[in-house]
Order: sequence, then structure tokens, then C-alpha cells
Amino acid sequence: MRGIFILIYILIILIFALISYAVLQIKLFGMNVKDFWSFIEANQTLDRLYAFSKKYEKLSIQEQLIYLKEAEKMFEAFDKVPNALWEDEFEKYDTVLQKYKDIKLVRWANN
Repeated sequence: MRGIFILIYILIILIFALISYAVLQIKLFGMNVKDFWSFIEANQTLDRLYAFSKKYEKLSIQEQLIYLKEAEKMFEAFDKVPNALWEDEFEKYDTVLQKYKDIKLVRWANN
């Protein structure tokens, strides 16, 4: 019984050590943990927007607004992290950016 408690205690210490090491690495990279977390969420949003931009050519006005808002949030999160973190996602980012620009241009022309 005592051995189980010691094992659990060691595992908890190990988990905290790993979390501390990850936070330290993020700080050494020049980022805040909050910015890194928002980047992870933005990366998931990038995947969804990329699939959406490939699938649909014509969007309704409401879909355009949703796309624009989500893309703007994603762009902000990507701006806060170094480019080295997301250079392998550049093609998706560029596709989403082009769709964003196209929607903005169409909306500007309509107004």
C-alpha cells in the first residue's frame, strides 16, 4: 500500500516537472503561455477554414461574416507567435488569407 502512494507521488512530481519544462520552453521561445494556447486553437480553426474555403465557392452573407470573424481571430493568434512555429502550415494560411481578401473585396465592391 505504501509503495502505491510513493508511486503516485513520484508520478505527480514528474507531471509537474514536465509541465514546468514545457512552460519554460515556451517562455524561452519568447511567447506567453496564453498566446501559445490561442495559437493551438487558431491552428485548429485554420484547418476548419481551409477545408471550408476549399469546399464552398459561393457563400451567403452570413457565412461570409462568420468566415471573416473567424479568420481575423486566427490571424491575430498567428501574428503573436514566431513564424518558425507555423511555417509548415503556410500554404493553408495563404489559402485562407486569399479567400479572406476575396470576400473583403466583394463586400467592399457591393457597398
